[in-house]
Amino acid sequence: MRKLALLLLVAALAGCSSEPTKTAEGPKPAAAQKPAVKPPEFQTGRTAFYEMYRAARQWAPDVKAFRLQSSPTKEAPGTDGKAEVWLGWFASAAKREVKPYTWSGGTGENLPERGVSFGPVDSFNPSNASTQPFDAGFLKSDSDEAYKAAQAKGGEALLKKNPGLPIIYTLDWDAKSNELIWHVSYGETPQDYKLKIAVNASTGGFLKKEK
Repeated sequence: MRKLALLLLVAALAGCSSEPTKTAEGPKPAAAQKPAVKPPEFQTGRTAFYEMYRAARQWAPDVKAFRLQSSPTKEAPGTDGKAEVWLGWFASAAKREVKPYTWSGGTGENLPERGVSFGPVDSFNPSNASTQPFDAGFLKSDSDEAYKAAQAKGGEALLKKNPGLPIIYTLDWDAKSNELIWHVSYGETPQDYKLKIAVNASTGGFLKKEK
């Protein structure tokens, strides 16, 4: 019996391990993935205008715009009437104030925050002819139609000689002719404009060469 008990003790000791118990390891967590960067968005003037207009109406119910202008970028120089950044100036006669708004579809450095944003309020004089507000209902023809009209009146030939030339779209009210006008300007600044075409923003029809 003593021999049998000794054999059982040896067997028990042999079954024990001096190594620490290993716990099962699950799969290592994957590295946190960076959120996908949205590609830049290019928009026509009329679409960008109404996004800013809706925001401006929250500031003042009687608000009306008196100017809309594109801001060319490297990714969107103005081809096809679209831009990556649009600037709008909206006035309230009741408040006698003007508030600038920006629509941005860009993601690059030095560009406004994506979406609609606004700047500081300034004073507004309703009798100033250079800042004459217009009714949004007159804006029936978009900047892409203004682009086509301008291209047919010299813009196409100019771009063949100067590929990538910036195109700036400015929308404002002409008190003399009593109409809303798209001014399609080929060049970086007013001093550098090589061609400027006026297009009726209600009909899309060509009006005249301004330069």
